[in-house]
Amino acid sequence: MDKIKELHISNDAINDPEELRARIAEKGYLFFKKLQNPDKLWELRREMLTTMQEGGWLIAGTDPMDGIADITTQCTEGDPEYTDVYHDVYKLQAFHRSAHWDEVVDMVEKIIGRKVLPHPQKIARLWYPKYTEHTTPIHQDFVHFQGNFQTYTCWAPVGDCPIELGGLAVLPGSHKINKVMEHHFSLGAGGLCVNTDELKGEWHSTNYEIGDTLIFPALTIHKALPNLTEDRLRVSLDNRYQAVDDPIAEHMLEPHLNIFNSLTWEDVYQNWKSDELQYYWKDYDLTVIPRDFSYNNKGFEEALELAKDGDDRAVYQLNRIIKRDPTTEMAMRATEVLHEMNIETDPNSF
Repeated sequence: MDKIKELHISNDAINDPEELRARIAEKGYLFFKKLQNPDKLWELRREMLTTMQEGGWLIAGTDPMDGIADITTQCTEGDPEYTDVYHDVYKLQAFHRSAHWDEVVDMVEKIIGRKVLPHPQKIARLWYPKYTEHTTPIHQDFVHFQGNFQTYTCWAPVGDCPIELGGLAVLPGSHKINKVMEHHFSLGAGGLCVNTDELKGEWHSTNYEIGDTLIFPALTIHKALPNLTEDRLRVSLDNRYQAVDDPIAEHMLEPHLNIFNSLTWEDVYQNWKSDELQYYWKDYDLTVIPRDFSYNNKGFEEALELAKDGDDRAVYQLNRIIKRDPTTEMAMRATEVLHEMNIETDPNSF
């Protein structure tokens, strides 16, 4: 693992918006100890992990708060079995409420200096141990949520997250490139990575404690660290925020990973106890722009070419695409390539 330096803590500037803006302009991130209420996060953790245990991801009979994973159920974003349980978690009203907590929204408003919109597409990251091939690769978030460069990611562990559990690491100052870098095919969340040969500097991360919060703009280069624990699931919030009068990409108004099973907001809201926060974004006159599929399409084309050269990671990815829905154009092209290579389609081949 690359040498990791400690994140710079900015709690001393919490009430100084000008200083906060100066620091994030320089370093490309802001890190706060206990910005969020640990008690609220512990409560959210119990709800999320109980749902995961009911879905078979945790060892039956263990305390869900311990997050002891059943390794035999390993899966990740892009796998149908992941989406099934993830969307049960996604339907929790408390999960969506957490992205609107005042301490988070107020902090982003200090950074931006304008009224903030929490993206409707809330995101959780749920990562298995002993599955390091699928660690989130080095990337910029803009290729995924798009919209505008002044969109901010707010990452927070739902539970303590020491280095070995696989928290987030950022490359300080990397946002100053002020453009979207070339991204290439990779496994891991998002399926896209930046060429590491082009990167300079030292990675910053820490042994995160519950309540700690990392905020950074769309161009800051970052990655997840691998979950090196024996049996612990890593759970985190990974939400986006922007000024209400900046453009937002259309897919950020939809539930996360709905492309895999057509999850609707009606599905999400079905068992909520109140209509608070339902369709809240429709109260704003948003500038909505089309999604740019070029980043994902480029990654797919690279996977096809790599598979032809026998790249195991690419073959695995093509198998996943076929498993999700063999009738899509991508799946049919993936099947054709694997057949040309006399490779049997097997989504469990990696």
